Amino acid sequence: MTPPDTPAGGRGAAGAGASVAWPRASAAAALGGTGSRGALLSAAVSTGATETAATTETNVTAESPVSTGATETAATTETNVTAESTESTAPADSTVLTENAETAAPAESTVSALPRPEYPRPQFVRADWLCLNGNWEFEVDSQDSGLERGLLDRPLASRITVPFAPESTLSGIGDTDYLEAVWYRRTVEIPVAWAGRKVLLHFGAVDHDATVWVDGAEVARHRGGWTPFTADLGARTGSFDVVVRARDSHRGPQARGKQSRAWANQDCDYTRSTGIWQTVWLEPVPATHLRRARITPDLAGSVFDVEQPLSGSRSGCHVRATVSDGAGDVVSTTVRADLDLTPRLRLLLPPDRVRTWSPADPHLYGLRLELLDDTGAVVDTVTSYAGLRSVAIDGMTVLLNGEPLFQRLVLDQGWYPDGLLTAPDDAALARDITLAMAAGFNGARLHQKVFEERFLFHADTLGYLVWGEFGDWGARDGTVTADGEHQHPTASFVTQWLEALERDYSHPSIVGWCGLNETHQPLTNRIQVLDDVTRGVFLAAKAMDTTRPVLDASGYSHRVAESDVWDCHDYEQDPAAFAAAMAGLADGRPDENTGPHGESWSLPWSGQPWFCSEFGGIWWRPGGHASGDRGPDASWGYGRAPASEEEFHLRFAGLTGALLENPLVFGYCYTQLTDVFQEQNGMYSFDRSEKLDVSRVRDAQRRPAAIEIRRDTRR
Repeated sequence: MTPPDTPAGGRGAAGAGASVAWPRASAAAALGGTGSRGALLSAAVSTGATETAATTETNVTAESPVSTGATETAATTETNVTAESTESTAPADSTVLTENAETAAPAESTVSALPRPEYPRPQFVRADWLCLNGNWEFEVDSQDSGLERGLLDRPLASRITVPFAPESTLSGIGDTDYLEAVWYRRTVEIPVAWAGRKVLLHFGAVDHDATVWVDGAEVARHRGGWTPFTADLGARTGSFDVVVRARDSHRGPQARGKQSRAWANQDCDYTRSTGIWQTVWLEPVPATHLRRARITPDLAGSVFDVEQPLSGSRSGCHVRATVSDGAGDVVSTTVRADLDLTPRLRLLLPPDRVRTWSPADPHLYGLRLELLDDTGAVVDTVTSYAGLRSVAIDGMTVLLNGEPLFQRLVLDQGWYPDGLLTAPDDAALARDITLAMAAGFNGARLHQKVFEERFLFHADTLGYLVWGEFGDWGARDGTVTADGEHQHPTASFVTQWLEALERDYSHPSIVGWCGLNETHQPLTNRIQVLDDVTRGVFLAAKAMDTTRPVLDASGYSHRVAESDVWDCHDYEQDPAAFAAAMAGLADGRPDENTGPHGESWSLPWSGQPWFCSEFGGIWWRPGGHASGDRGPDASWGYGRAPASEEEFHLRFAGLTGALLENPLVFGYCYTQLTDVFQEQNGMYSFDRSEKLDVSRVRDAQRRPAAIEIRRDTRR
C-alpha cells in the first residue's frame, strides 16, 4: 500500500493563513494533500476494512470532516529532495526539487522506489527536507571488530534497504541470527538550494547503540533503540559520506521490548530488529532556528500554551504563533525571543471558534510557528497542529473534556510480518487503527514499543486514544543478587523514556503515560534498584507532563504509592470467575498480581482509578490446532482454546461485560489486536486478515459502561 497521490504544488502552495478541512480518514494520506475524500479513505482502510470501519460508532467515513485548518501540515507544503538520482522519488505528498529547477512535477512513476517516503515528523514540519531511505551499503560485524578492521574507511560488503532492519525481509537481508554489530554507508549530495543554511542529519530510531561518522569524523552517538537523535553538520555544501555503526548485543540488560534474547522466537518474544529501523533524513535550518515546540491545551481557559525553544543567538528576534481552523486564522500572538531562555506564547481562542478534540470529533487546529529577525523578516517557519482537550480524574473516573469516557482499549504491539518493528508503508499504520475501531475499540496501549510518530499522527486525526509506553523489557539478564533482585534496569531506561516523552508530548491522542510493564520481583525490607528506576520513570513523566495521568508500571508491581491510576493484568478465561475478581474493588480489594506463592509485588492500593490493562488473550486459530509449547513454531494464547468461534464470542462478551458492568472500572485493554508470530490470540491474523466475525466483537463493546451511566445519573 502506498499513500495516495496529491496535486503538484511548490513550497508554500497553500499560502500563509490558508485553511483546509481534513477528511477524518485522510490520516493514511501521509500528511497528504487535497485529493478526494474517497481516495483518502480508500488509502486509510484499503484491504476491505472500509465497509466495516464505516459502521462503527465512531463513524469513520469519508464524509466526516476533521476541520483542522492545519493547512501546512495536512495539505503538506514540505519539499522532499531525494538523495539518489538513480532512485529519485518523492513522497506522494511532496514535490521533487532538483538542482536545476525550483519545482517539478511529482515523480509518480518512481514512487515505489523510495521506501517510507512520507514526512517523518508530522507535528513539526519544515518545507525543505531530504529523505535518505533506500539503498545503503551494509555489512554485518559479527564480532564487533569492524572499527579495528577498517570498516569505517572502506566499501561495505552488501546492500540493504533502509529503514528496514536487516532481520526483516523488506530490508533485502533477512538475517535473523544474532547481529552484535552492523555497519551502514552511503554518499549524500546536499541540494544546491540549501547553501548558506546548517544541515541536520536525523535518525528516527537506531537499535541500540549508534555511532555516526561524516567524512570520517564522529558527529553523533546515541544509546537506545526507541527514540530519535540528530547530528548537527553545520553549514556545508556538496557531498559527504555518512557511516553508521549500530551495536545490539543480546546479552546484558537493555531496553529491547519484545525482541527475543534467545536465538529464536519464543513465548511472547519475537524476531530482533537491529540497527536502523526508522527514517533517516536531512533538514536545512538557519543558524538560529526553532526547536521542537511543546503544545499544551488548556480547555478550561480555551487556550493553547506553546513553549518554543530556540537555538543560537536571538538578540532582537521574535517568535510568532498563529492558530487556524477551517475558516482561516483564529488567533495570532508574537513575543520577544531574547528575554526568556524558552519563549512562551499563550493563544486564547474566541468563544465562537472553540472546538474540542475527542474520539467523536477529532478536531485539529493548524498551528504556524515563525521566527522573526530584528528587521521583522521571517527566517524560520514550522507548521504543526493541536487538539483542544483535557484529561482529568474525578474519584474513580477518568474524564475526557470533563466527561466520563470508558476506555475500550486493545493491546497493539506494532509488529509486521515483513517489516518487523517497521510498518511496510504509512497506510499500514493507519490501517491498524481503523481495524481496531472496526472491532469496537476506541484506543490502544502501545505495548513494549515507542511507536513511529506517524502512528500518533493518524491517531490524532482519527480520534483514537492511546497510552504512550516504552519498550522496557530486557532488564532481566538471568542474574539474581543475594537479595533476590533479578531486574537490573540501567540509567538509559530513564534517559530513553525522557526522549520519548519529549518527542510525543504534544499529541492530543495520548491520554496517559506508562514507562514500565510487568516489572516485578518480591518486595523486601530493602530499597531495590527496581524501586529507584520505577520511581524515576514515574517522576520523569510527571515532571515532563502535568496534564496526563501516569501509571508507574502496567501490571504486576506497583512501587509508587502516588501513581495516578492503578491496574492489574488478569488472563482468567472463565467470565464468572473473572467478574468475581473484579468485584473486589467494591470492598477495597482490587484484583492484584502476586508472586507464585502469594507474595506481594506491590504497595497497597489507595483508591486511585482502576482498570484491567491486560485481559482476554483468547487463543483462537481457526482451521488450525493448538500446540503444546510457546516456541517459534507454536500457536499459543491464554487458557484453553475455544472449541468454536461461537464459544470465542460468548467468552469475549462475558469477559468484557464483567468490566463494562463494574461501576468502579474506568477502562480495559484487551489482548490483542493481531496475532504476532507464535502468539495467536489476536482479533486479526498477523497479516491483518479477518479470522473471526469482527462485528460481533464490536457489538459486545457497544453498550454504555456502568461508569458512564453512573455519571449521567448524577446530573
